[in-house]
Amino acid sequence: MKVYISADIEGVTGVTHWDETEAGKSDYEAAREQMTAEVAAACEGALDAGATEIWVKDAHDSARNIIADRLPREARLIRGWSGHPFMMMQELDATFKAAALIGYHSRMGSAGNPLSHTMSGNVTWVKINGEPASEFKLCAYTAALTQVPLVFVSGDRGLCDEVGQFNPNITTLAVKEGVGNSTINLHPEAVVEQMRSGVARGVANAGQCLLALPDHFSVEVRFRRPERAYQFGFFPGVRQIDPCTVQLEEADFFEVMRFFVFAL
Repeated sequence: MKVYISADIEGVTGVTHWDETEAGKSDYEAAREQMTAEVAAACEGALDAGATEIWVKDAHDSARNIIADRLPREARLIRGWSGHPFMMMQELDATFKAAALIGYHSRMGSAGNPLSHTMSGNVTWVKINGEPASEFKLCAYTAALTQVPLVFVSGDRGLCDEVGQFNPNITTLAVKEGVGNSTINLHPEAVVEQMRSGVARGVANAGQCLLALPDHFSVEVRFRRPERAYQFGFFPGVRQIDPCTVQLEEADFFEVMRFFVFAL
């Protein structure tokens, strides 16, 4: 049984400031260690549930954060960015029985995490069918496109609340809560313990987690700078609807992600 794991860092316990997310900054190494520990625990949970092969996508910034030799031998680690439209879910396909997201975070414009954002600092917000979209939602729809159940998500409390409203069958683990520009965090060792058991439960419950895609996607992206809206208004199928916002109407979610890989 194959299990897919995508990992970010802004939703890892303790991570509160951008300096903790950027290689070369003094606080980064501790955050990198905890990100690795949480991913390793997720891998162990998948193995406990019967996985024989685990693919891990390092999905933060350079995608060269996870310390490879801390993962179990059954894991394959995807480092760097290929340029494929699946982005944070690169290499996901129908051969996987389940997918999990580790260290994810609240969307741009929410108060769930001091580091809340959606893909990049170039956008004010992204909406799909009138609802604000987080990176979780993009990954959830990507999983649905490949017919892979998304079974587990860890990150901040705001994100976990969003996941529960989106699909209550997905197992969640809130490792921290954002309060203004601060975070309240679970102990790193407690997170590792709960991560392993939570992923095991999620994988075991995979049959309840498969999501049906909407029939149509109405996508709006509001850029911080009007010149980017002007530029991407020329993307096939996209139109500019105000100085900073573009809109795409599309039935195929792969085409939505094809647009995002260029625009976001």
